[in-house]
Amino acid sequence: MKSNFLMNRRTCLKGIGASLALPLLESMGWAAPGQAKPNKPPVRLGFMYMPHGVIMEQFWPASPESFLSSPPPALESLRPVLDQCLLMKGISGVAIAPFNGAPHALELSTWLTAMLPDANTRNRINIGISADQIAANYVGGFTALPSLELATMPQTHKENQEGLNEGYYTHCSFRSATQPVPAEINPRSVLNRLFGKSDRAGHIHQADPLDRQMLDLVIGGAKDLRKKLPRDDQHKLDEYLDSVRAVERRIAAIEFRQKEAALEKAGVSVSKRNASDSPPIEVKIPEGDKRSEYMQVMCDLNVLAFQTDTTRVSTYIGSTPNGVSYPELGFRNEHHSQTHHNNEAEKVRKVAAITAFNIAQFAYMVKKMHGLREGDGTLLDNCIMMWGSGLEDGNKHERRNLPFIIAGKG
Repeated sequence: MKSNFLMNRRTCLKGIGASLALPLLESMGWAAPGQAKPNKPPVRLGFMYMPHGVIMEQFWPASPESFLSSPPPALESLRPVLDQCLLMKGISGVAIAPFNGAPHALELSTWLTAMLPDANTRNRINIGISADQIAANYVGGFTALPSLELATMPQTHKENQEGLNEGYYTHCSFRSATQPVPAEINPRSVLNRLFGKSDRAGHIHQADPLDRQMLDLVIGGAKDLRKKLPRDDQHKLDEYLDSVRAVERRIAAIEFRQKEAALEKAGVSVSKRNASDSPPIEVKIPEGDKRSEYMQVMCDLNVLAFQTDTTRVSTYIGSTPNGVSYPELGFRNEHHSQTHHNNEAEKVRKVAAITAFNIAQFAYMVKKMHGLREGDGTLLDNCIMMWGSGLEDGNKHERRNLPFIIAGKG
Protein backbone atom coordinates (compact mmCIF):
# COMPACT_ATOMS: atom_id res chain seq x y z
CA MET A 1 0.00 0.00 0.00
CA LYS A 2 1.41 3.37 -1.00
CA SER A 3 1.92 5.86 1.83
CA ASN A 4 1.24 9.57 1.30
CA PHE A 5 2.98 10.45 4.53
CA LEU A 6 5.46 13.31 4.03
CA MET A 7 7.73 14.77 6.68
CA ASN A 8 10.34 17.48 6.84
CA ARG A 9 13.98 16.59 6.12
CA ARG A 10 14.92 18.04 9.54
CA THR A 11 12.77 15.51 11.43
CA CYS A 12 14.63 13.90 14.36
CA LEU A 13 13.85 11.14 16.82
CA LYS A 14 13.65 12.78 20.23
CA GLY A 15 14.01 11.55 23.77
CA ILE A 16 14.50 13.35 27.07
CA GLY A 17 17.43 15.69 26.55
CA ALA A 18 18.62 14.20 23.27
CA SER A 19 17.76 13.81 19.62
CA LEU A 20 18.93 11.61 16.78
CA ALA A 21 19.01 12.70 13.16
CA LEU A 22 17.35 10.41 10.64
CA PRO A 23 18.69 9.20 7.29
CA LEU A 24 17.23 10.70 4.13
CA LEU A 25 13.93 8.91 3.56
CA GLU A 26 11.69 9.13 0.53
CA SER A 27 8.99 10.40 2.89
CA MET A 28 11.05 13.49 3.72
CA GLY A 29 10.88 16.99 2.39
CA TRP A 30 13.38 16.42 -0.39
CA ALA A 31 10.64 14.37 -2.07
CA ALA A 32 9.11 17.32 -3.85
CA PRO A 33 5.32 17.71 -3.39
CA GLY A 34 3.28 16.85 -6.42
CA GLN A 35 5.95 14.71 -8.07
CA ALA A 36 5.57 11.01 -8.67
CA LYS A 37 9.09 10.24 -7.52
CA PRO A 38 11.54 12.05 -5.26
CA ASN A 39 14.22 14.43 -6.45
CA LYS A 40 17.79 13.22 -6.51
CA PRO A 41 19.28 13.23 -3.00
CA PRO A 42 21.97 15.82 -2.30
CA VAL A 43 25.57 15.23 -3.30
CA ARG A 44 28.17 14.77 -0.55
CA LEU A 45 31.91 15.35 -0.81
CA GLY A 46 34.50 13.51 1.29
CA PHE A 47 38.31 13.48 1.42
CA MET A 48 40.55 10.89 3.13
CA TYR A 49 44.31 11.36 3.46
CA MET A 50 47.48 9.29 3.93
CA PRO A 51 50.96 10.90 4.07
CA HIS A 52 54.29 9.97 2.42
CA GLY A 53 53.10 8.79 -0.99
CA VAL A 54 52.95 5.23 -2.33
CA ILE A 55 55.02 2.56 -4.08
CA MET A 56 53.99 3.64 -7.55
CA GLU A 57 54.46 0.25 -9.23
CA GLN A 58 52.00 -1.28 -6.76
CA PHE A 59 49.44 1.51 -6.97
CA TRP A 60 48.86 2.39 -10.63
CA PRO A 61 47.10 -0.21 -12.83
CA ALA A 62 49.14 -1.79 -15.59
CA SER A 63 46.52 -0.73 -18.14
CA PRO A 64 42.93 0.56 -18.28
CA GLU A 65 41.85 -2.83 -19.67
CA SER A 66 43.20 -4.79 -16.68
CA PHE A 67 42.04 -2.34 -14.03
CA LEU A 68 38.84 -4.17 -13.06
CA SER A 69 40.00 -7.75 -13.53
CA SER A 70 43.57 -7.48 -12.17
CA PRO A 71 43.91 -4.47 -9.89
CA PRO A 72 47.37 -3.65 -8.51
CA PRO A 73 48.11 -4.93 -4.98
CA ALA A 74 47.42 -1.60 -3.28
CA LEU A 75 43.87 -1.54 -4.64
CA GLU A 76 42.89 -5.14 -3.96
CA SER A 77 40.54 -4.16 -1.10
CA LEU A 78 38.56 -2.01 -3.54
CA ARG A 79 37.94 -4.87 -5.98
CA PRO A 80 34.19 -5.23 -5.14
CA VAL A 81 33.61 -1.55 -5.96
CA LEU A 82 36.29 -0.83 -8.55
CA ASP A 83 33.58 -0.15 -11.10
CA GLN A 84 32.58 2.76 -8.85
CA CYS A 85 36.15 4.14 -8.76
CA LEU A 86 38.29 6.38 -10.94
CA LEU A 87 42.04 6.81 -10.65
CA MET A 88 43.36 10.25 -11.51
CA LYS A 89 46.87 10.18 -12.96
CA GLY A 90 49.06 13.16 -13.81
CA ILE A 91 47.90 15.52 -11.05
CA SER A 92 50.94 17.25 -9.62
CA GLY A 93 51.31 18.89 -6.25
CA VAL A 94 52.20 22.55 -6.03
CA ALA A 95 55.96 23.14 -6.38
CA ILE A 96 57.28 23.90 -2.90
CA ALA A 97 60.15 26.32 -3.67
CA PRO A 98 61.28 28.40 -1.74
CA PHE A 99 60.37 25.83 0.98
CA ASN A 100 62.48 22.99 -0.42
CA GLY A 101 63.46 21.86 3.05
CA ALA A 102 59.86 21.44 4.20
CA PRO A 103 58.36 18.53 2.19
CA HIS A 104 56.43 17.14 5.16
CA ALA A 105 55.24 20.48 6.47
CA LEU A 106 53.63 21.10 3.09
CA GLU A 107 52.42 17.70 1.91
CA LEU A 108 49.18 17.89 3.93
CA SER A 109 48.60 21.64 4.07
CA THR A 110 48.91 22.09 0.29
CA TRP A 111 46.84 18.98 -0.55
CA LEU A 112 43.45 20.72 -0.63
CA THR A 113 44.66 24.32 -0.87
CA ALA A 114 47.01 23.92 -3.89
CA MET A 115 48.81 26.94 -2.48
CA LEU A 116 52.04 27.67 -0.63
CA PRO A 117 52.19 29.54 2.66
CA ASP A 118 53.14 33.18 2.63
CA ALA A 119 56.95 33.18 2.74
CA ASN A 120 56.97 36.46 4.68
CA THR A 121 54.86 35.13 7.56
CA ARG A 122 56.23 31.62 8.00
CA ASN A 123 55.69 31.41 11.75
CA ARG A 124 51.92 31.82 11.51
CA ILE A 125 49.22 30.24 9.35
CA ASN A 126 48.75 32.11 6.10
CA ILE A 127 48.05 29.85 3.14
CA GLY A 128 44.57 29.83 1.52
CA ILE A 129 41.11 28.36 1.79
CA SER A 130 40.92 24.60 1.17
CA ALA A 131 38.69 22.80 -1.34
CA ASP A 132 36.47 21.24 1.34
CA GLN A 133 35.77 24.63 2.89
CA ILE A 134 35.01 26.16 -0.50
CA ALA A 135 32.38 23.42 -0.89
CA ALA A 136 31.14 23.99 2.68
CA ASN A 137 30.63 27.68 1.91
CA TYR A 138 28.22 26.66 -0.86
CA VAL A 139 26.29 23.79 0.73
CA GLY A 140 26.99 24.12 4.46
CA GLY A 141 23.95 26.29 5.04
CA PHE A 142 21.65 23.37 4.20
CA THR A 143 22.91 21.12 7.02
CA ALA A 144 23.40 21.20 10.78
CA LEU A 145 27.19 21.00 10.37
CA PRO A 146 28.71 22.91 7.44
CA SER A 147 31.54 20.35 7.39
CA LEU A 148 32.97 17.51 9.46
CA GLU A 149 36.70 17.25 10.11
CA LEU A 150 38.09 13.95 11.46
CA ALA A 151 41.61 12.74 12.23
CA THR A 152 43.30 9.68 13.65
CA MET A 153 46.06 11.54 15.49
CA PRO A 154 46.23 14.66 17.68
CA GLN A 155 47.18 17.75 15.70
CA THR A 156 50.17 18.51 17.90
CA HIS A 157 53.23 17.62 15.82
CA LYS A 158 56.25 19.68 16.85
CA GLU A 159 58.64 20.51 14.04
CA ASN A 160 59.51 23.67 12.17
CA GLN A 161 60.90 22.83 8.75
CA GLU A 162 61.92 26.04 7.00
CA GLY A 163 60.59 27.98 10.01
CA LEU A 164 56.99 27.11 9.11
CA ASN A 165 54.19 27.08 11.68
CA GLU A 166 53.58 23.65 13.22
CA GLY A 167 49.94 23.74 12.12
CA TYR A 168 50.97 23.11 8.52
CA TYR A 169 52.00 19.54 9.43
CA THR A 170 48.64 18.45 10.77
CA HIS A 171 45.85 20.44 9.07
CA CYS A 172 44.32 20.01 5.64
CA SER A 173 41.21 22.17 6.13
CA PHE A 174 41.46 25.95 6.17
CA ARG A 175 38.36 28.08 6.55
CA SER A 176 40.33 31.08 5.31
CA ALA A 177 43.97 31.86 4.62
CA THR A 178 44.62 32.27 8.35
CA GLN A 179 42.05 29.91 9.93
CA PRO A 180 42.93 26.20 10.10
CA VAL A 181 39.93 24.03 10.97
CA PRO A 182 40.70 21.63 13.84
CA ALA A 183 39.85 17.96 13.34
CA GLU A 184 38.11 15.75 15.90
CA ILE A 185 39.98 12.59 16.97
CA ASN A 186 37.57 11.31 19.63
CA PRO A 187 34.77 9.06 18.30
CA ARG A 188 32.63 9.88 21.34
CA SER A 189 32.84 13.60 20.58
CA VAL A 190 31.92 12.99 16.95
CA LEU A 191 28.92 10.92 18.01
CA ASN A 192 27.91 13.70 20.39
CA ARG A 193 27.77 16.08 17.44
CA LEU A 194 25.47 13.69 15.59
CA PHE A 195 23.51 12.56 18.64
CA GLY A 196 23.09 15.19 21.34
CA LYS A 197 21.30 18.31 22.41
CA SER A 198 22.61 21.76 21.64
CA ASP A 199 21.47 25.12 22.99
CA ARG A 200 23.33 27.11 20.38
CA ALA A 201 25.30 26.37 17.25
CA GLY A 202 28.34 24.23 17.96
CA HIS A 203 27.66 23.77 21.70
CA ILE A 204 26.65 20.29 22.88
CA HIS A 205 25.12 19.54 26.26
CA GLN A 206 26.30 16.50 28.21
CA ALA A 207 24.06 14.15 26.28
CA ASP A 208 26.10 10.97 26.43
CA PRO A 209 25.58 8.84 23.31
CA LEU A 210 26.70 5.81 25.26
CA ASP A 211 23.92 6.20 27.85
CA ARG A 212 21.90 3.18 26.80
CA GLN A 213 18.72 4.31 28.57
CA MET A 214 18.77 7.58 26.65
CA LEU A 215 19.46 5.83 23.37
CA ASP A 216 16.68 3.33 24.11
CA LEU A 217 14.24 6.20 24.66
CA VAL A 218 15.16 7.88 21.41
CA ILE A 219 15.19 4.72 19.31
CA GLY A 220 12.01 3.59 21.00
CA GLY A 221 10.31 6.60 19.44
CA ALA A 222 11.07 5.14 16.04
CA LYS A 223 8.39 2.48 16.50
CA ASP A 224 5.52 4.94 16.09
CA LEU A 225 7.25 6.67 13.18
CA ARG A 226 7.94 3.35 11.46
CA LYS A 227 4.22 2.56 11.25
CA LYS A 228 3.66 5.68 9.11
CA LEU A 229 6.45 4.97 6.62
CA PRO A 230 6.28 3.09 3.31
CA ARG A 231 8.05 -0.27 3.22
CA ASP A 232 11.27 0.98 1.61
CA ASP A 233 11.63 3.71 4.24
CA GLN A 234 10.92 1.19 7.01
CA HIS A 235 13.80 -0.95 5.77
CA LYS A 236 16.10 2.06 5.50
CA LEU A 237 15.18 3.20 9.02
CA ASP A 238 15.88 -0.29 10.40
CA GLU A 239 19.30 -0.39 8.69
CA TYR A 240 20.16 3.04 10.04
CA LEU A 241 19.19 2.30 13.64
CA ASP A 242 21.17 -0.94 13.49
CA SER A 243 24.19 1.09 12.36
CA VAL A 244 23.80 3.56 15.21
CA ARG A 245 23.63 0.71 17.71
CA ALA A 246 26.68 -0.98 16.17
CA VAL A 247 28.80 2.18 16.32
CA GLU A 248 27.66 2.82 19.89
CA ARG A 249 28.69 -0.69 20.94
CA ARG A 250 32.09 -0.44 19.26
CA ILE A 251 32.90 2.91 20.86
CA ALA A 252 31.82 1.53 24.22
CA ALA A 253 34.08 -1.52 23.77
CA ILE A 254 37.08 0.65 22.87
CA GLU A 255 36.53 2.88 25.89
CA PHE A 256 36.05 -0.10 28.20
CA ARG A 257 39.37 -1.58 27.14
CA GLN A 258 41.08 1.77 27.60
CA LYS A 259 39.72 2.18 31.13
CA GLU A 260 40.56 -1.39 32.10
CA ALA A 261 44.11 -1.10 30.78
CA ALA A 262 44.63 2.20 32.61
CA LEU A 263 43.45 0.68 35.90
CA GLU A 264 45.63 -2.39 35.44
CA LYS A 265 48.59 -0.13 34.76
CA ALA A 266 47.86 1.63 38.07
CA GLY A 267 47.82 -1.71 39.89
CA VAL A 268 44.05 -1.99 40.28
CA SER A 269 42.50 -5.38 39.53
CA VAL A 270 39.42 -4.90 37.37
CA SER A 271 38.42 -8.43 36.36
CA LYS A 272 38.34 -12.01 37.59
CA ARG A 273 41.39 -13.08 35.65
CA ASN A 274 43.88 -15.52 37.08
CA ALA A 275 46.87 -13.93 38.76
CA SER A 276 49.14 -15.56 36.20
CA ASP A 277 47.25 -14.06 33.28
CA SER A 278 48.85 -11.20 31.42
CA PRO A 279 47.13 -7.86 32.01
CA PRO A 280 44.96 -6.58 29.17
CA ILE A 281 46.87 -4.69 26.57
CA GLU A 282 46.53 -0.94 26.72
CA VAL A 283 44.61 0.16 23.64
CA LYS A 284 46.27 3.41 22.71
CA ILE A 285 44.01 5.29 20.41
CA PRO A 286 45.04 6.49 17.93
CA GLU A 287 48.43 4.77 18.20
CA GLY A 288 47.30 1.32 19.32
CA ASP A 289 47.54 -2.19 17.96
CA LYS A 290 44.06 -2.05 16.43
CA ARG A 291 44.34 1.04 14.33
CA SER A 292 41.90 -0.43 11.82
CA GLU A 293 39.18 -0.68 14.47
CA TYR A 294 39.56 2.97 15.38
CA MET A 295 39.65 4.12 11.76
CA GLN A 296 36.59 2.07 10.84
CA VAL A 297 34.60 3.59 13.70
CA MET A 298 35.51 7.03 12.36
CA CYS A 299 34.56 5.92 8.85
CA ASP A 300 31.19 4.69 10.16
CA LEU A 301 30.59 8.05 11.82
CA ASN A 302 31.36 9.75 8.51
CA VAL A 303 28.83 7.48 6.79
CA LEU A 304 26.20 8.25 9.44
CA ALA A 305 26.81 11.99 9.05
CA PHE A 306 26.22 11.71 5.31
CA GLN A 307 23.27 9.33 5.69
CA THR A 308 21.45 11.73 7.99
CA ASP A 309 22.39 14.80 5.93
CA THR A 310 24.00 16.23 9.06
CA THR A 311 26.77 17.43 6.77
CA ARG A 312 27.60 17.15 3.09
CA VAL A 313 31.35 17.81 3.35
CA SER A 314 33.96 15.86 5.30
CA THR A 315 37.71 15.34 5.63
CA TYR A 316 39.44 12.47 7.39
CA ILE A 317 43.19 12.68 8.02
CA GLY A 318 44.08 9.00 8.37
CA SER A 319 47.53 9.90 9.68
CA THR A 320 49.94 12.81 9.63
CA PRO A 321 53.63 13.01 8.61
CA ASN A 322 56.19 11.37 10.89
CA GLY A 323 55.82 9.27 14.02
CA VAL A 324 53.14 6.79 12.91
CA SER A 325 53.61 3.03 13.24
CA TYR A 326 51.41 0.06 12.34
CA PRO A 327 51.96 -2.81 14.79
CA GLU A 328 48.75 -4.37 13.49
CA LEU A 329 50.71 -5.21 10.33
CA GLY A 330 53.34 -7.17 12.24
CA PHE A 331 56.07 -4.52 12.46
CA ARG A 332 56.60 -1.37 14.49
CA ASN A 333 58.78 0.68 12.18
CA GLU A 334 57.56 4.22 11.69
CA HIS A 335 55.91 4.91 8.36
CA HIS A 336 58.19 7.84 7.55
CA SER A 337 61.43 5.93 8.19
CA GLN A 338 60.41 3.16 5.80
CA THR A 339 59.52 5.52 2.97
CA HIS A 340 63.19 6.43 2.66
CA HIS A 341 63.78 2.89 1.46
CA ASN A 342 66.42 3.41 -1.25
CA ASN A 343 64.78 0.44 -2.96
CA GLU A 344 65.57 -1.95 -0.09
CA ALA A 345 63.10 -4.80 -0.56
CA GLU A 346 62.02 -5.12 3.08
CA LYS A 347 61.31 -1.41 3.47
CA VAL A 348 59.46 -1.33 0.16
CA ARG A 349 57.35 -4.26 1.37
CA LYS A 350 56.44 -2.41 4.56
CA VAL A 351 55.54 0.82 2.76
CA ALA A 352 53.35 -1.17 0.35
CA ALA A 353 51.63 -2.88 3.29
CA ILE A 354 50.96 0.46 4.98
CA THR A 355 49.52 1.87 1.77
CA ALA A 356 47.27 -1.17 1.26
CA PHE A 357 46.14 -0.91 4.88
CA ASN A 358 45.11 2.74 4.54
CA ILE A 359 43.33 2.15 1.24
CA ALA A 360 41.52 -0.78 2.89
CA GLN A 361 40.02 1.63 5.43
CA PHE A 362 38.84 3.86 2.59
CA ALA A 363 37.46 0.75 0.86
CA TYR A 364 35.62 -0.18 4.07
CA MET A 365 33.81 3.16 4.03
CA VAL A 366 33.11 3.17 0.30
CA LYS A 367 31.76 -0.39 0.33
CA LYS A 368 29.47 0.45 3.23
CA MET A 369 28.11 3.44 1.30
CA HIS A 370 27.61 1.23 -1.74
CA GLY A 371 25.48 -1.14 0.36
CA LEU A 372 23.13 1.55 1.68
CA ARG A 373 20.09 2.34 -0.43
CA GLU A 374 19.19 5.95 -1.08
CA GLY A 375 16.75 7.32 -3.62
CA ASP A 376 16.91 5.29 -6.80
CA GLY A 377 20.40 4.00 -6.02
CA THR A 378 22.86 3.90 -3.15
CA LEU A 379 24.43 6.40 -0.81
CA LEU A 380 27.67 6.08 -2.78
CA ASP A 381 25.82 7.09 -5.94
CA ASN A 382 25.26 10.47 -4.29
CA CYS A 383 28.80 10.94 -3.00
CA ILE A 384 32.19 11.97 -4.34
CA MET A 385 34.78 10.31 -2.10
CA MET A 386 38.46 10.99 -2.65
CA TRP A 387 41.49 9.20 -1.17
CA GLY A 388 44.96 10.55 -1.73
CA SER A 389 48.36 11.67 -0.53
CA GLY A 390 50.31 14.91 -0.74
CA LEU A 391 53.45 13.14 -1.99
CA GLU A 392 53.93 10.88 -4.97
CA ASP A 393 56.98 9.11 -3.62
CA GLY A 394 58.20 9.44 -0.04
CA ASN A 395 61.66 8.15 -0.95
CA LYS A 396 62.47 11.22 -3.05
CA HIS A 397 59.70 13.56 -1.85
CA GLU A 398 58.40 13.83 -5.42
CA ARG A 399 55.07 15.56 -6.12
CA ARG A 400 54.69 15.29 -9.89
CA ASN A 401 52.09 12.51 -10.02
CA LEU A 402 50.09 12.40 -6.80
CA PRO A 403 48.05 9.24 -6.08
CA PHE A 404 44.31 9.87 -6.21
CA ILE A 405 41.29 7.56 -6.01
CA ILE A 406 37.80 8.94 -6.58
CA ALA A 407 34.79 6.79 -5.71
CA GLY A 408 31.09 7.46 -6.21
CA LYS A 409 28.87 8.98 -8.88
CA GLY A 410 27.93 12.26 -7.25
